[in-house]
Amino acid sequence: MSVASFQSSSSMRSMSVATAHKTITECIAGARSDAHEVQEKALQNLVTVTQLLASMENIYHLNTLISLGSPETVKLSASLICSLAMLDKNKAKFGVAGTIQLLVRALKVPNIPAAHHLLCSLAELGQFHGNCTVAVRSGAIQVLIGVVESASGEDLAGTALVVLGLLARFEEGLRALIKTDRIVISMVNVLKGRCMLSKEGATEILLRLFDESEDCLSDALKLPEFFGVVADLSVRGSPKARERASLLMNKIMNSDFDTYSNADSVYSQW
Repeated sequence: MSVASFQSSSSMRSMSVATAHKTITECIAGARSDAHEVQEKALQNLVTVTQLLASMENIYHLNTLISLGSPETVKLSASLICSLAMLDKNKAKFGVAGTIQLLVRALKVPNIPAAHHLLCSLAELGQFHGNCTVAVRSGAIQVLIGVVESASGEDLAGTALVVLGLLARFEEGLRALIKTDRIVISMVNVLKGRCMLSKEGATEILLRLFDESEDCLSDALKLPEFFGVVADLSVRGSPKARERASLLMNKIMNSDFDTYSNADSVYSQW
């Protein structure tokens, strides 16, 4: 590309951005008008802009940017995906377009700068059942647990646990979690040393695991530290964490300890 054509292309992009910004600004101003007709027209125009942004063509382009873009481009693309996915009817579009698989694949890259943006997009898209199924089949469980166990940033671990909690709402995701090696130990480690958001996510996952699997409950009862961290969280956690920790304690107290090897000795120590 020649310098002249590059400058022309850059100029056109700048004009397009300026035009779009002007249009949106005018629509927002119109929406604040006292005249109902002006309000209605402005809102209709904003809806049209949103629909254009969420077209399949644009979604496929965002997918390409997630796969091939620079670190900053990936962040911006993931942020736009997250914003567009907040409208429920757009969630299925991203699932059909293969966005879920691309987000999971991108999160496999160690220390990727856009990790938080990618996780937030996955969390928003995970509100839709079909997208959760796609995520599980794309290997999201192992990828997210890897983020939880290796993340130096607490926000990454917390957001990854939020997504795991979304996946655990449905049978396919819960079954995949139950089959995950050392899943109970991983969640208990979160209770011992992560931020409160992470602890809230871990307690939710443990509750679902215990409801579905006696083996998971048995694994927890064999951990000497389990009772202590749950009891501590039920007193010193956030309101949500305290509530979930109390539910965990109830499950423990109502379980049949005699059916679990070594459970009596652990309980008596606690």
